[in-house]
Amino acid sequence: MTAPLLTAHDATGHIHLIIGSNSLAAARCIKSVESGARPILLAPAEAQLHYSVFKKIADGQVRWIKREFIDGDLRTLGRDEVDNIVDAVFVTLGAKSALSTHISFSCRRLRVPVNVTDAPNLCTFTLLTTHSDGPLQIGITTSGKGCKLAARIRREVAASLPAKLGEGIERLGSMRRRIWEEDHRSHDLADTILDNSDDDASGQKPDFNQLVTESDHTAIKTRRIRWLSQICEYWPLRRLASITDADIDEVLQAYSNSNSNLRASLAPLPAKDSSLRTHLHKPLIILAGSGPGSPQLLTLATHHAIQSADVILADKLVPAPVLDLIPRRTPVHIARKFPGNADAAQQELLEMGLESLKKGLRVLRLKQGDPYIYGRGGEEFSFFESHGYSPMVLPGITSSLSAPLFAAIPPTHRNVADQVLICTGTGRKGAAPAPPTYVKSQTVVFLMALHRLSSLVESLTMAVPVDPVAKNAPHPARWPINTPCAVLERASCPDQRIIRSTLQHVVSAVDEVGSRPPGLLVVGWSCEVLKGTHGREWVVEEGFVGYDELRHGPEEALRTLSTESV
Repeated sequence: MTAPLLTAHDATGHIHLIIGSNSLAAARCIKSVESGARPILLAPAEAQLHYSVFKKIADGQVRWIKREFIDGDLRTLGRDEVDNIVDAVFVTLGAKSALSTHISFSCRRLRVPVNVTDAPNLCTFTLLTTHSDGPLQIGITTSGKGCKLAARIRREVAASLPAKLGEGIERLGSMRRRIWEEDHRSHDLADTILDNSDDDASGQKPDFNQLVTESDHTAIKTRRIRWLSQICEYWPLRRLASITDADIDEVLQAYSNSNSNLRASLAPLPAKDSSLRTHLHKPLIILAGSGPGSPQLLTLATHHAIQSADVILADKLVPAPVLDLIPRRTPVHIARKFPGNADAAQQELLEMGLESLKKGLRVLRLKQGDPYIYGRGGEEFSFFESHGYSPMVLPGITSSLSAPLFAAIPPTHRNVADQVLICTGTGRKGAAPAPPTYVKSQTVVFLMALHRLSSLVESLTMAVPVDPVAKNAPHPARWPINTPCAVLERASCPDQRIIRSTLQHVVSAVDEVGSRPPGLLVVGWSCEVLKGTHGREWVVEEGFVGYDELRHGPEEALRTLSTESV
């Protein structure tokens, strides 16, 4: 079955022709009115209309033409500006009615959208069961196959969302418009779209996390919009739902177009019951890894640290399901590390942690993956130790080794790969590190590399020195363009995605399907040991199966621990 094209249609002022007199016809009238359309109900004068539609007729919101349908209605009852052709037709007579079939074919000839109840083959569009929360509109359809299942799915999806998410979206929209207007006046951005993206984009662009430097004057002009996009991508929905006007003002002040001090605009974190907690335990700083993404992969030690912390300072990449384990009483600050301000945001976290320790609090610095694998864990350890606080470090499952597992890629495999190299794709200040030398028996994992995937692949396959000025720089062995590779995004999360390809085609693959950060790149012949592309240029695999089949899995253990800790 071909997937239908789902759209949000502006029906303001449109003429909707609704044929029938049953309760479903009344529901179509009410829905049409809610969308801003002007419904016309075609039903005989003796028809027993549903009581809910009578008030709409009396109020003039629904026009009732008291007769049966005739072919001329499609061409004469519409708006003048579209030559009196109706905008859409809803037939509630049922699939067995010969008139339903006749109306459907007549509409198709005129290219008028038509929906016939219980007859998917006669419809050119179907109605979605919807959840509305201000600007947030969520539609669910089973394409006529679900036997009312769509309504249940919609209820469960809506129940999983945080309360007042629509209000948060409204505020973010105001913030987006305000940033654009201010930057428009400051930088003359007359021809610049807000953030060069559509709401229905399949994914972020490959350069989503690209560093913005002071020398990149064009990018600096829209830097605040880029930061707002980062907030929408990385902050948990619960946090976005609770965002306030004060939060928006704080962000606008902190993320000014100049190199402002982030710390200066930040109010101190609340320290609830700090006087009591000071007597319960000594100040302690904990550096903990939260694993690749799924809360099922947390260590029990880190889970206990989450439950017992007075203050939590979390990386922006720590996913919402892990943050949801944090007790509501615990203040949380999410790192504001966006391209171009990582150093300032890092210093902000260190100062916040130090301030809380001086109050005698237990501080948890929660990182994604493992603290010592490109997590600045060593730097933070040294900082706090230099101020008299010796950190406790809790390991986490690093995505550099677990993400390949979720993608059925064994980094080592006898007779294929006998060594593993973990690299960063981005050095200090955004500089490109030297590409590793090609070793056929080696699997290379690149972290923080997808925003510069094209230049990385070029440096691997073209075998040029990173610094052309250094004439004596060694030339690394060139990587064959047919070397298998895989882009692994949001590993262990429900929206995990795997893109299997080769160095020759991986850039084109990511350009086509978009980016879904955070992600990493695995390169080497181990990528095709268990699964391959089967001769295609690339293969995309969606979703993470998880560990639900385990009778007593980590998630149940964590749920039990959470219950016991309340």
